[in-house]
Amino acid sequence: MSRTDVKTLGEFGLIEHLTATFKNRQPTTVLGVGDDAAIIETGGEEQLVISTDMLVEGIHFDFHYTPLKHLGYKAVAVNVSDICAMNARPQQITVSLAFSNRFSVEALDELYAGIYAACETYGVDLVGGDTTSSNKGLYISVTAIGRAPKGRITRRSGAKAGDLVCITGHLGSAYLGLQLLEREKQVFLANPDMQPEMKPENKELYAAILRPEARTDMVDLFAKNNIVPTAMIDISDGLASELIHICKASGVGAIIEEGNVPIKQEAQLQAIEFKLDPITCALSGGEDYELLFTIDPKDVEKIRFLPGLYISGEIVAAEDGIKLHTVGGNIHEITAQGWNHF
Repeated sequence: MSRTDVKTLGEFGLIEHLTATFKNRQPTTVLGVGDDAAIIETGGEEQLVISTDMLVEGIHFDFHYTPLKHLGYKAVAVNVSDICAMNARPQQITVSLAFSNRFSVEALDELYAGIYAACETYGVDLVGGDTTSSNKGLYISVTAIGRAPKGRITRRSGAKAGDLVCITGHLGSAYLGLQLLEREKQVFLANPDMQPEMKPENKELYAAILRPEARTDMVDLFAKNNIVPTAMIDISDGLASELIHICKASGVGAIIEEGNVPIKQEAQLQAIEFKLDPITCALSGGEDYELLFTIDPKDVEKIRFLPGLYISGEIVAAEDGIKLHTVGGNIHEITAQGWNHF
């Protein structure tokens, strides 16, 4: 029997490989694998959207610089973000934990304090889960459940040539916050007596990676202004990767204007200090949990003056590819260079 290394497929290739033979058997399954969340028919005017995500110690978080309360909050926020990406409102979550004997009741209390805070922020109920032991480390699995009217749920697959590409907020901050924390970790490991250099001006960069926020406010803003994106995805793996997902699902191409990709000044300055290109951090950094969406050009006046929304590009025909138009006038192909689990 031949052996294929998982790395040859990558994360999303592996998902496609493992689920290729699965067929939806239930008429209530409107959409299964392949988007930010599944869509389930309820028989009413609204549909359910359901998403699950897992956080693993040493892969998704590092206790050298991740407080337990922040981790609990983030575990909820990143799952709620997937519900927002479907243009739905989150309502319930379940939380499952596997943890080793190094975690005390007090430590778990701190983790759940963060989960509780996120539930309060997003107005969701904790309705179940599971706990079990682990030989090593901490594993957190959260399932988020939301609802939306049938006509407002947005998939990745609805973008069409001529649509505008929009972003709900600034990118690259989480990646640069992570680089700052990793730098201080290495300093600490080399000299445990050395105090970390946590500059106040980098506060927003630390917050972006340690305590991100899901954009439930944007779902409300879309509803208030009668906007239904033609396609949408949350930016967890970097702008480049998510744009490619939308283009692949929709059978289109895209062009992004470098000058219209929102990057905070603090992030730009920190990128330069690290000798990094700010646009590369935005394209490939990940964990920003903003929303990348497309809209029909007829809706441009609805969003032009809305706060925190940026028109960053345009959907084009598939044969035109997925490109970046730099401020210097050059055209480069966009490739996914963000996080790959395998």
